[in-house]
Amino acid sequence: MKIKNLHKKLLGLLSLGFALLVLNSSSCKKDQSETLTPSSRFDTIKTYSNPLGEISNIGDPYILQYDNKYYMYATSAGDGFYVWTSENLSDWEMKGYALNKNAEGNKWGSGDFWAPEVKCYKGKFYMTYSARTDKNLLKIRIAVSDSPLGPFINWSAPFYDSDEFSYIDANLMIDGDKVYMYHVKDCSVNVIDGKHTSQIYVAELDPRLKQFANTPKLITTPDQTWEGANNDWRWNEGPYAMKHDNLYYMFYSANVYSSSDYSIGYATASSPMGPWTKYAGNPVLKKDLSIGVSGPGHNCVTSSPDGKEMFIVYHTHTFPQNPSGNRNVCIDRMSFENGIIKINGPTRSPQPLPSGAAFKLVPKK
Repeated sequence: MKIKNLHKKLLGLLSLGFALLVLNSSSCKKDQSETLTPSSRFDTIKTYSNPLGEISNIGDPYILQYDNKYYMYATSAGDGFYVWTSENLSDWEMKGYALNKNAEGNKWGSGDFWAPEVKCYKGKFYMTYSARTDKNLLKIRIAVSDSPLGPFINWSAPFYDSDEFSYIDANLMIDGDKVYMYHVKDCSVNVIDGKHTSQIYVAELDPRLKQFANTPKLITTPDQTWEGANNDWRWNEGPYAMKHDNLYYMFYSANVYSSSDYSIGYATASSPMGPWTKYAGNPVLKKDLSIGVSGPGHNCVTSSPDGKEMFIVYHTHTFPQNPSGNRNVCIDRMSFENGIIKINGPTRSPQPLPSGAAFKLVPKK
């Protein structure tokens, strides 16, 4: 009887010990899991810095904001155009080709695929771009897709196909029930008074976005000092038009893309067709070699995730001391003050993330 009681006591002690062991083991696991919370495993980053991410060897960035996401397209090496996506305007992921010239329906253009831009119009996505033809001239086309990711397939015939000039940098502005195409007559062939000259034109498009609805109209030519007005080669290019408080604004770039002096100015008009008046304080965004900014240019405009802030999107030279076609993507805040565009940039120091953007979690080193 004593032996049986002792046996029961031993079993009780063993059971208690096992329970304590399990309890302590669970406590260790709990303590360990608490040390692995995001706040301790990651650094919380609420800023961004230019240039964005690791995107380089591109140019002419264009950002489409659609359905709580951002889509970016740019001039880049390859047989067409890639697309990147982001949710906060800062972190980008490359998704592959948006337009591939080797796809069925796209076998056009021998090279120099430049300046893609995408607009959503009547439930479809339309991409404007230019490429070099077998006549060694640059022409503009419009491609269409059901998704901002593509695939984009050529929609229009090449604009100016029978013209012996080159045309680039098409930008669509949707204004009510009308669509306007701003575009550039390129300086490679366009010679005025012995000077190679890039000029900006505008025309209304037909409702199907297939052809011009009226004759293109010349709206700007290089005539300000900062644009190199007296140089043998001179540029007004990269137009981007928008409307604000019943006034039309058109950004544009001047000087050659591979120069550190490549800069951004703007003009205003009371009508999409003009006449357009250049801002006397141009350029509004220019180089700052002291912080490593060379050749800021060819921009578009987008807004923060909550729509409370505006950002100018542009490229700069990846190697400021050796400017070339290798460029990267930058964004900076912009605003309108009494009808005047103000840009808080160019910047290279950390800036607050766009308002409404989720903070970033970066693994601790």
